[in-house]
Amino acid sequence: MGLDYSYEIFMPPRNVVRALTRLAELAPQGRDTPALPVTLPGGEQVTVQFTSNFRSKPVDCSAGGTLELDTSIVIGVDDAMREFFLRDSSRVDELGRVLVGYIYLTVRFTPAWHPNFASLQFTAATSSMSRMFVQSASVRKVFTDLTATSGGVCCLLDTETDVFDICWLNGETFSGETVPGARFLRYHDLVAAWREMRENEDDARAGFGTPGPVNGCGRSTGGDGHR
Repeated sequence: MGLDYSYEIFMPPRNVVRALTRLAELAPQGRDTPALPVTLPGGEQVTVQFTSNFRSKPVDCSAGGTLELDTSIVIGVDDAMREFFLRDSSRVDELGRVLVGYIYLTVRFTPAWHPNFASLQFTAATSSMSRMFVQSASVRKVFTDLTATSGGVCCLLDTETDVFDICWLNGETFSGETVPGARFLRYHDLVAAWREMRENEDDARAGFGTPGPVNGCGRSTGGDGHR
């Protein structure tokens, strides 16, 4: 089997609409992909230029569950991307960016292992893309920036081992720190730090204006992936 590495972002459920809106801004412009309407828990709607399970039918997640999107986003090229991903230099645009996809996004609105926080898991489609996830500072920055601008509390890199790399936590980027690790002996200890941030969060941070249309609630995968 190939490698299925992933970045996972955690946030209060109310911020998912903000995250999907920010993510849609990273999609390439001018593509023929139809707009996908998605209804989120609570009735909020947003529209994204992605497919859900490779279809463009409206997705209704108003009752919760799991949303699945097939995403493609533009990312600035660095040396790791050239080594593991690029095969044709003509794919790089005039801004030094390249289209990366598919990246499979699974949104779990109320995971059983931390029901107060939604999870957005971005999984690489191939082994070479997985290696790029680990080595590319540009790719890592895309996901830490998305965490920060969406009001997330944590971003982890999962390399299919029992140890997760902490990339972003409580407003700060991290490097070389893991869970389990010296600071967080257990995954439960890391989640406790998210709770602290949530309890002290400024209410003004939650505001994001009126959401637009969103697409894509797919089938539930049922897995949790954390211990």
